Amino acid sequence: MTRTPSVPTSPPYSLQPAPLETLVVPARLDGSAGLNRAVTGRAQIAADNDLDAIRAWLSRFVETKATFENYRKEAERLLLWSVVEMGKPLSSLTHEDCLRYQQFLANPQPASTWVAGGGRKHPRSDARWRPFYGPLSPSSQRQAAVILNVMFSWLVQAGYLAGNPLSLSRQRARHTAPRITRYLEPSVWQEVKDFIATMPKETDREKAHAYRVRWLFTLLYLGGLRIAEVGANTMSQFFVRRDADGTLRWWLTIHGKGDKQRLVPATREMMMELSRYRQHLGLSALPSPNENTPLVLPMGATASNERIETCAPLTRAALHAIVKEVFAGAASRLRERDDTASAQAELLEKASAHWLRHTAGSHMADQQVDLRMVRDNLGHASLTTTSIYLHVDDDRRHQETEEKHRVDW
Repeated sequence: MTRTPSVPTSPPYSLQPAPLETLVVPARLDGSAGLNRAVTGRAQIAADNDLDAIRAWLSRFVETKATFENYRKEAERLLLWSVVEMGKPLSSLTHEDCLRYQQFLANPQPASTWVAGGGRKHPRSDARWRPFYGPLSPSSQRQAAVILNVMFSWLVQAGYLAGNPLSLSRQRARHTAPRITRYLEPSVWQEVKDFIATMPKETDREKAHAYRVRWLFTLLYLGGLRIAEVGANTMSQFFVRRDADGTLRWWLTIHGKGDKQRLVPATREMMMELSRYRQHLGLSALPSPNENTPLVLPMGATASNERIETCAPLTRAALHAIVKEVFAGAASRLRERDDTASAQAELLEKASAHWLRHTAGSHMADQQVDLRMVRDNLGHASLTTTSIYLHVDDDRRHQETEEKHRVDW
C-alpha cells in the first residue's frame, strides 16, 4: 500500500504521523517563526524551517546506512510528537517539553496513532507504518536523548537554533556496567548449536538454509561481527599472509561501525566452515581476492547462477530474522525437552544477533584470551573509555584466538 502524505488541516491535532519524506507540516508549525530560532549571527545552513534543518543534519550521515536510519528515526519521532501532540514547531520546544517527551517515549499513547499493530515493522511507504513498535526501554530512551542532544547541538552550531533545550538536562556520569548481561552462557549457547545441528535437510531448500544458518552463526560468534557488518562486507576480504615463523594465517578485513577497519582472525575453524558453505554453493573452497560474493547469500544463489557475485547481500532485517528464528526454535526445543528450563528459553526468545557478539567477547574472556586481543577482535576503541591504546602483536592475537576461541560444532 502507498502512503498518502499528511495534509495539513485544522486544528493541528488532526495531523497524523508520517515519514519525513512524505510529511507535510502546516506553515504555522513548520518552525519558520519558531521561538527558539536564532535571531542574531549568520546561519551556516540554508534551511528556513524545521524539516529542512533536520534534513540538513541527516545529510551528514547518508554514507553510513545504520547511523543514518537511527538518527532519522529519533529526529522523526521528536518532530512528529512536537507537531502532532504538542501542536508547536520543533524549534519552539522548551526544556520542559523535552522532559514530557522523555515520558512519552516510555509509553507512546494513543497506541493507535503511534504504535504499529502487533509491534510489526512496516515499510515506510505502507499506510500501516508508525513511528514506534512499542514502549522504549530505559536504555533506548537514553540513546534517543543522546542522539537528539547531538542534533540540537549541531543546529545551534549551524546558527539555526538559539539554544539547545536538552543541554539543561542533568548529565549523569556514565559508569561501566559491572558485567554484560545480554549474552548466552555456554550451556545456552550449546542449545543453539544443537538446534542448528538438527535442522532438517531433506529438501534442497532445507539443506541450503541449514548450511547458511551454520555459516552465519559461525561468522557472528567466531568473528564477533555486528549484523550490519555481515551484510556490508564480501568474501574477497579474506586474505592469507605468512607470519614470522612461516605459518600461513587467514584474516578477514572488516569495514565496520563508523567506517573503521579492523582485522579479524580467520581461524582454521572459520576457514573450514567457510569452505563447507562455499562448496555447498558450488564455489571453490577458498575465495579469491577479486570476487565480490556477499559473506552470506540469499536462498537460491549457487555457482550455476552466473550472477552469484552480483547478488544483493541479505539486508540487516533479513539476517536479523534468520537469527531470531533460530533462537525461537532453540527455545521451543528446550521447553519440549526440559519443562524446568523456562528461564533459559525466555532468555533465548529475547536474544538478538548482537547477543552473539557479546557472547563471543564473554567466552573469549572466560577462556582467558588477553582482553587487549578481545578488544582488537571486536573492534573496540579501547579497554575503557579512558585507557590509552595498547599495541598487540597481530600474529600472537591470531594464535591465541585460534587456540582459545572455538565454536566446536
